[in-house]
Amino acid sequence: MTDSYQAMSSAERAAELDRIRAEHERFRSLGLALDMTRGKPCPAQLDLSNGLLTCVGPDEVAAAGGDVRNYGGLDGIPDAKKLFADFLGVQPEEVMVGGNSSQTVMHDSILRAWLFGVPGGDGPWGRSERVRFLCPSPGYDRHFAICEHLGIEMTAVAMDGDGPRMDEVESLVSSDASIKGMWCVPRYSNPTGITYSDEVVDRLANMAAAADFRIYWDNAYAVHHLTDNPQPLKNLLDACKTAGNPERALMFGSTSKVTFAGAGVAAMAASRVNIADQLSHLGIQSIGPDKVNQLRHVRFFGDLAGIEAHMKRHAEIIRPKFGAVSGAFERQLAATGVATLSQPNGGYFFSLDCLDGTAARTVELAAEAGVKLTPAGATYPNGDDPNDRNLRLAPTLPDQAEIEQAMDVICTSVKLACLEKLAG
Repeated sequence: MTDSYQAMSSAERAAELDRIRAEHERFRSLGLALDMTRGKPCPAQLDLSNGLLTCVGPDEVAAAGGDVRNYGGLDGIPDAKKLFADFLGVQPEEVMVGGNSSQTVMHDSILRAWLFGVPGGDGPWGRSERVRFLCPSPGYDRHFAICEHLGIEMTAVAMDGDGPRMDEVESLVSSDASIKGMWCVPRYSNPTGITYSDEVVDRLANMAAAADFRIYWDNAYAVHHLTDNPQPLKNLLDACKTAGNPERALMFGSTSKVTFAGAGVAAMAASRVNIADQLSHLGIQSIGPDKVNQLRHVRFFGDLAGIEAHMKRHAEIIRPKFGAVSGAFERQLAATGVATLSQPNGGYFFSLDCLDGTAARTVELAAEAGVKLTPAGATYPNGDDPNDRNLRLAPTLPDQAEIEQAMDVICTSVKLACLEKLAG
């Protein structure tokens, strides 16, 4: 009997279906309660940053940058601007350092464009008859939620091994003035783990645009490597400057998955024109960010080399967890021919593609057996995966034993959903 489900005879598939149903029932009887939904750091990762709690004292915060306890410093303290300039590969004057959440910075930058427009643009986006964003998919559900909340239409564009399919992107952006922006997670893309190639970065920077177009470059996993030889990522802002489109790039990053997820530091990098525009609005919104936390991070890391050394310790913790996911897939699913799994070299996620029409059923079956997954469709705009195919797996938070048990349930659920589908 072959292991490939689609090559099996009807009788062989029926027997396999009975066997997998019995296996699923066994898992249901165990009363499991496992969670693979969101990319959260585990306690051991958070413990790596406990030094933040004691690395500055009263004398230091009172003396640093003119007393970081007080108002002011809208764009961040100078040392933090230098640290994040190195982190994002730009100059300090091209950086504004804020609070703990890059999602907040991204949301607010889009909201300002909605209300006031962007430098060199045609006025507030919100006054346009139609505003659309391109969304490489599978992609990040929190990006899509910002658009959905503001009433921005989303158009999914497919991904391949180098990033978004640029023929499609270039055709859309050059011909449709309603397309104002594009989401990108360029390194270890959420959830596929893809790092954009140099060619994709150059084409994004150089392509013709029918409108005041912006690329929202969420470099969330800039330093989240699992190997010692990561694929390089070309700097988008530099490429846009060279292409004569310096205002196109808005780059974001944070330490949310580097230090404390709820108490990190976020930054935005862009042209000086864009930074000045953002600060003109931020000055009405805020008197200044949490500069004490910025100072803590500067003292804790020292420089980019300190961040990189810290992230090697993160990798030592989570690499075996990624290995557990890959290993379970190879042992239990690869030969069936009904699923494929990404092989990320960093980041926080796996992308699991099942037989078309089975992702939602897989999530349902896994939940019945005590394993929570991100809802099917979450990796597509408006929660609509047209093929009902893609699932995102987040292995960082559970411990090793929990991941191994959860993967047994997930693999069984994938097989059961696919066998049901093949049985008609």
